[in-house]
Amino acid sequence: QVQLVESGGGLVQAGDSLRLSCAASGRPFSGYTVGWFRQAPGKERGFVATITRSVGNTYYTDSVKCRFTISRDNAKNMAWLQMNSLRPEETAVYYCAAAYALRDVTITAANEYTYWGQGTQVTVCS
Repeated sequence: QVQLVESGGGLVQAGDSLRLSCAASGRPFSGYTVGWFRQAPGKERGFVATITRSVGNTYYTDSVKCRFTISRDNAKNMAWLQMNSLRPEETAVYYCAAAYALRDVTITAANEYTYWGQGTQVTVCS
């Protein structure tokens, strides 16, 4: 099993930046694709970004391209989501997720992820 703990959320102004962290423990982190998702009140959990297990290929939902950056350090069992130019509509609980992968593959579907963190709240004021 893999345990995930997110941190770094907070209250910011529109246009500000935040860096979310995801700390992993348990099985070797390098065997997992990592994804970031977010869920606003009354909405479904939606895909934000994903990074493959070792090569580090990335994929983003269109609305965050060129503003958000996903990264990871397998030696530190850590992943991050750097969020720039935040918008009020991006207020949500942000979740880190991990999916065991036999090869480098990006995963965008929430139901393909096995392990989830507890989430961290991001609030963007207008």
